[in-house]
Amino acid sequence: MNNDHTKPSMNQDIFKLGLSVETISVYLLCCGLTDQGTVISTKNLLGIWNDSQEALYEGIKNLEERNILLKIISDGEDKNVYKLTDTKSWEL
Repeated sequence: MNNDHTKPSMNQDIFKLGLSVETISVYLLCCGLTDQGTVISTKNLLGIWNDSQEALYEGIKNLEERNILLKIISDGEDKNVYKLTDTKSWEL
């Protein structure tokens, strides 16, 4: 567990961007993983996601387009690792 993390990673501004419920849900799951000190990866997200795989990937894509989620590692086979960006970097 990441004990250096002192505050939750979720930012309320996510609700002001007009994103779909599914995309916001992906964001919230990413925040939960971060707050637990767990890597944000497609594998970890799929393990807790309760909708279709396509809906998860669409949510990830939307977050990447808004620069909310940044892909940091990819093996080219949909096994990607991400990190949340600072809200200053978000595309509003």
